[in-house]
Amino acid sequence: MIAFVSGPVAALAPTTAVVEVGGIGMAVQCAPNTIAGLRIGQEARLATSLVVREDSLTLYGFADDDERQVFELLQTASGVGPRLAQAMLGAHSPDALRLAVATGDEKALTAVPGIGKKGAQKLLLELKDKLGQPLGTSGLLGAQRVVASGPAPWTEQLSAALIGLGYASREAEEAVSAVTPQAEAAIAESGAAPVPQLLRAALQTLNRAR
Repeated sequence: MIAFVSGPVAALAPTTAVVEVGGIGMAVQCAPNTIAGLRIGQEARLATSLVVREDSLTLYGFADDDERQVFELLQTASGVGPRLAQAMLGAHSPDALRLAVATGDEKALTAVPGIGKKGAQKLLLELKDKLGQPLGTSGLLGAQRVVASGPAPWTEQLSAALIGLGYASREAEEAVSAVTPQAEAAIAESGAAPVPQLLRAALQTLNRAR
């Protein structure tokens, strides 16, 4: 198993980072919030999980080992593959997911694209004894800390991801403004902004403008 990759970032795409390791470019599938923290030419260390299929070998990358562990635990639930597990971590931090499962927060799970009401209920049952309690937290104070340390607002995540892909701050700001109505509609419906879909929409806006 490849536990992590470390080296300069050679290329970035909306869902993929290429990290040069010993002269070889390793393509790593990452959530937008992970991509947002990377810059081409700068050193990066990504915890990784290798998913083996009959026709493919796919390397998934994460900001730290805790994210990778939760990614792998999520896939022990029926119906959860690597893409959905990564989408869950793109929408919520590991501790926010632990808190959601521990408290039976169905709404937090339905905020993840691809998870409906019935799916959320099933996941809450299957993951209850697998993810454990939020790390280093207890009681109401712990819950408040998890909320405070959750993912950045969608506008910050999206802007950082666009800048990481090489766009200027002004272009990123204009693209965020362009997809704001779409984000607000999603928030009104599900309570959360789907950052991966918004990133794709923002990139389409930028491509049309050029």
